[in-house]
Amino acid sequence: MATAVEGPSAGSDANLSQEARRQAALARAIRERERQALKLQRENILSQRTSNPARRSALEAALAVIEAQLNELS
Repeated sequence: MATAVEGPSAGSDANLSQEARRQAALARAIRERERQALKLQRENILSQRTSNPARRSALEAALAVIEAQLNELS
């Protein structure tokens, strides 16, 4: 009795593409959460008022870092 060697079935291809879609959706969700967290941090920094030049400089530096991170995610 001869046995046929089967290649990947259509079902396994569907599982791979479903897994790929799930992984892509997870990656998008993670990026969106990171983007939201950075936006909240940016709003927090922008809402802070200070007359201390050193503190103002630190806030500006932190804002620049957050803006750069947001640009990387876009």
